[in-house]
Amino acid sequence: MSLLLLDTASLYFRAFYGVPDTLRSPRGEPVNAIRGLLDTIAFLVTEHRPDRVVACWDDDWRPAWRVELIPSYKAHRVAVPGAGAGGTDVEEVPDLLSPQVPVIASVLEALGIARVGAPGYEADDVIGTLVAREVAAGRAPTSIMTGDRDLFQLVDDAAGVRVLYPARGVRDPDVVDQARLAEKYGVPSGAAYADLAVLRGDPSDGLPGVVGIGEKTAAGLLARFGTLGGILAARDAGFGLTPAQQRRLTEGAEYLAVAPKVVQVARDAPLPEVDGTLPRAAAFPEALGLLTDRWGLRSSVARVLAALAG
Repeated sequence: MSLLLLDTASLYFRAFYGVPDTLRSPRGEPVNAIRGLLDTIAFLVTEHRPDRVVACWDDDWRPAWRVELIPSYKAHRVAVPGAGAGGTDVEEVPDLLSPQVPVIASVLEALGIARVGAPGYEADDVIGTLVAREVAAGRAPTSIMTGDRDLFQLVDDAAGVRVLYPARGVRDPDVVDQARLAEKYGVPSGAAYADLAVLRGDPSDGLPGVVGIGEKTAAGLLARFGTLGGILAARDAGFGLTPAQQRRLTEGAEYLAVAPKVVQVARDAPLPEVDGTLPRAAAFPEALGLLTDRWGLRSSVARVLAALAG
């Protein structure tokens, strides 16, 4: 029973920037992100024929528990501090995109495509939790469609988990498996990629990394010592590192004590049981018809329905 997990926000942001905002509803509102995402789903279902699809949602794009550990986490993307539900920060989202997001949620519901998030967790954590459930149940394969490299840490050939990364677009994604991780990043597994990401950092997420330890150096250290834990044990023992590496890892000790928890996706987010079985027709055709007419989505919805019918 193959499963396709969609990093939904990653995909609708990509659609928003990749599809002209001249696409408008009958009332003149932009619908480029909505139509772009629906067209993406139609293509993925047609191309990959998954048995199940889950649209994973950001209920909290900047969880407080991550910010408590590293205050700079995604800080540069905060538009209005504390203005969201429960005092959460509001993410900076283009004005023309914000009104399209609830429409996307409504259209997915009308189609019958499962959509799931978890309070206090990002879509990455939802994906990590669903992958963990699949692995524990011995189900395979699982594909993750995302533009976020953080999810490379879930790649696991033995468990049948791979990432579809749209470096050249969703129609020609990089298929990221362990061989691709070794080729591109010099690490043998998804777990090693997470360790690499901790050491290297990620400015787009406000993660500083260890100053002076770039991607190639991090990969070399992991090749020598096996894991981040092995590297830190060598640091603490004063063995096997150059003086510069010893100094940099020592100076980065405070960051390294908390960064793994921030970087690693959760495997235990509080999610309901999710079936995700791909519908063969719209779950709520009348509601879908109203949404289609209201927002001018006829061609995109028709493509999704044709893909579902298979």
